[in-house]
Amino acid sequence: MKERSLKGSSVALVGLGGSQLAYTLSVANGDEYDEVWAINSMLAPIKHDRVFMMDPPSRFLDTENAGKQTPALRRELPKHKGPIYTCQLDDRVPGAVLYPLEEVIKDTNLCYFNNTVPYAVAFAAYQEIGKLHLFGIDYSYSTNVHMAESGRACTEFWLSFCVGRGMKIDVAYGSSLLDTNVPPEERLYGYHRLDDPLVMNIENEELLITRQSELVLPEPMDTPIIFGRHDNLVELQETA
Repeated sequence: MKERSLKGSSVALVGLGGSQLAYTLSVANGDEYDEVWAINSMLAPIKHDRVFMMDPPSRFLDTENAGKQTPALRRELPKHKGPIYTCQLDDRVPGAVLYPLEEVIKDTNLCYFNNTVPYAVAFAAYQEIGKLHLFGIDYSYSTNVHMAESGRACTEFWLSFCVGRGMKIDVAYGSSLLDTNVPPEERLYGYHRLDDPLVMNIENEELLITRQSELVLPEPMDTPIIFGRHDNLVELQETA
């Protein structure tokens, strides 16, 4: 039977990207979440309720293929009480449980998972989460651009699905997910070329579009200009 105990709850999903630091800051500033979900080795540094580790445990316990995540997972997996959602059970990991793949696919009528995070997001949809806060889900892999692009695309696809079901999505400032780290005046392609660009604004949880000149914006951060949105190197240098 499908559980509904998480229906309407607020969940923080924490990955390994740099914007994970925003999660620590949010907790230190008093923010609270009904549950916290960790991706892979994020189970080590933060308090959490669930772990999503969709590779088989043997990848971490028997190989070095997971790189820097390996030591933490080798230390924690044998003693973790779970639940650790994964694709294969292993006697060495007592907290491991099989991800409810068939149930999620039947519920969503979708089957598109090319990295671990989308499984967690789809699980949130399956459990009818009310609001999903994403930290450290950045897809900024400098050594594997294709993996970054395909992984981000899959995650954003599932986030769109969640929004369609009425879930609220909150992405950590500084994350590349949903262009959150892009300066407001750069986010609307085409309009970004105007002398007075259109800018997205949120007031009382309502999404508004207005002219940049009509807003008092925070001081700009040292954030990247999206490659391809400007016509030449000179323009990039002038706007960077």
